[in-house]
Amino acid sequence: MAYGTKTANRVKRIEGQLRGVLRMMEEEKNCKDVITQLSAVRSAVDRTIGVIVSENLLECVTTAEGDTEKVNIVIQEAMDLVVKSR
Repeated sequence: MAYGTKTANRVKRIEGQLRGVLRMMEEEKNCKDVITQLSAVRSAVDRTIGVIVSENLLECVTTAEGDTEKVNIVIQEAMDLVVKSR
């Protein structure tokens, strides 16, 4: 699967958020502030997973060319990925 620039940018933004959390920890910032930032990272990761799974699902369904069995398998695999990410 080819990952677009937007998806790569999402991951880079997450990387920056994590670096910010590490910096906050090194500076001994308030626990509440660190947890707030970690929650934001978790949300960003969840959204990125959703984007990747949905793009992959769309691509796979499009290439299934009306083969119902193939579509069902692809949808089940996508759902398994979502469940596994939780």
